[in-house]
Amino acid sequence: MLLPILLVVGTFVFMEGFAWFAHKYIMHGLMWNWHESHHVHHKGWWETNDLFGIIFGVVATALIVVGSEIESLRWVMYVGFGITLYGISYFIFHDVIVHRRVKIKFKTKNRYLNRIIRAHYVHHKVHERDGAEAFGFLYAPKKYEKP
Repeated sequence: MLLPILLVVGTFVFMEGFAWFAHKYIMHGLMWNWHESHHVHHKGWWETNDLFGIIFGVVATALIVVGSEIESLRWVMYVGFGITLYGISYFIFHDVIVHRRVKIKFKTKNRYLNRIIRAHYVHHKVHERDGAEAFGFLYAPKKYEKP
């Protein structure tokens, strides 16, 4: 039982690093044409940027299905669960708490949450492909804490 837990938690932690890399070098690089929709004001709930979430969801689902059907590949199911948990956390933090794409009232005095929210707002000060900073989603360095 320890290995599945380690795979889920390890994948979750890995996903933050992967998401940082993908955000900085893919979304603000080769795939800016999708991600740009997230950096400009628009009407409606859909952003082309949402396609990234769909892709990650398909990958996670495929891993869970393959791992649940093929005993020798059971471990990939737990990797899929880790990706899924990261995706859920990302959705709650990024889409619900920061960007208010789901309308709820949320206010926090938690220093960590305020730091990652502030880092995300710093990231969105730049509306261009280049020049942005703070590419993480669930982690931000202490320099983003309010003085």
